[in-house]
Amino acid sequence: MNQRPAISCLDCDSSLDRRTFVRTIGAGVLAAAAGPALFSRFAHAAPSEKSDAEGVVGKLYGTLSDEQKKTICFDFDHELRKRINANWHITKPTIGSDFYTKDQQALIDDIVKKVTSADGYERIKKQTEYDDGGLGAYSIALFGTPGSGKCEWELTGRHLTLRADGNSVDKAAFGGPLIYGHGEEDAKQNLFHYQTQQTNEVFKSLDAKQAERALIAKAPSEGLVPLQGEKGRFHGVAVSEFSADQKKLVEQTLKVLLAPYRQEDVDEVMEILKSTGGVDKLHMAFYQQEDLNSDKLWDIWRVEGPSMVWHFRGAPHVHAYINIGVKA
Repeated sequence: MNQRPAISCLDCDSSLDRRTFVRTIGAGVLAAAAGPALFSRFAHAAPSEKSDAEGVVGKLYGTLSDEQKKTICFDFDHELRKRINANWHITKPTIGSDFYTKDQQALIDDIVKKVTSADGYERIKKQTEYDDGGLGAYSIALFGTPGSGKCEWELTGRHLTLRADGNSVDKAAFGGPLIYGHGEEDAKQNLFHYQTQQTNEVFKSLDAKQAERALIAKAPSEGLVPLQGEKGRFHGVAVSEFSADQKKLVEQTLKVLLAPYRQEDVDEVMEILKSTGGVDKLHMAFYQQEDLNSDKLWDIWRVEGPSMVWHFRGAPHVHAYINIGVKA
């Protein structure tokens, strides 16, 4: 899973007219980021087969009929598990269809709730409703078998990929790359604009020379998020050049970015980053292209290092790709 994933990234149809949908700017997440130092401790190194979400995955598997298993279950190493795309379905049956019973639909919703934080779950509900009418329009797949030591549950659909793997994929946070997004083209109303606001706080803290290195004319393709390892070449300015206060701001920004996900996955992310040099090994890049509102609040940005890629394309609407793990 640490090899470059196969990418087939199609831009999304942004014609949906739901501008009156619930708006959120993320103040709660920003407030939560003011807590203890990010690298101070890890409650758990990673999720396990006994974690809450994985436990529900096992319950769901136990309810599946043979016909359902033929449709949504695959070998653990199946190539579909390694594919990422901002708008696709691994399997055809949608969660809200009669392919699943009401009890199974409730279990799937519970898995989503358990792989996210309280804020993340509410944000996903709003995003899926805005982008495709709700979570019922999305699809799931199971790779491997619960309890075997190799099992991953995956949800895919418009602007969303979530995973629960019980640490089946060694040294790969979340079990593989994630995707999130939102089709709202008014940046200030987008559910993830608060992340751009927070990341740009780092840019505002840079001196003239740092800012010159950090600001780049054109962004790389959004779906290109391979892990490069220690010998990688990264865009932007090196965090190792930052002052202590600037580094603290980077740590705070990482907390904001990770806030939508469950604590076990966040802990695994931070353990991976710590084991590969911490924030000093990261680079931050901001891209001049597609500056919405021409306000120099850079809407496309990237945080990248040997074990991490977080590519955020905020224009014309959000597509974000995460890949965090130790390159084999």
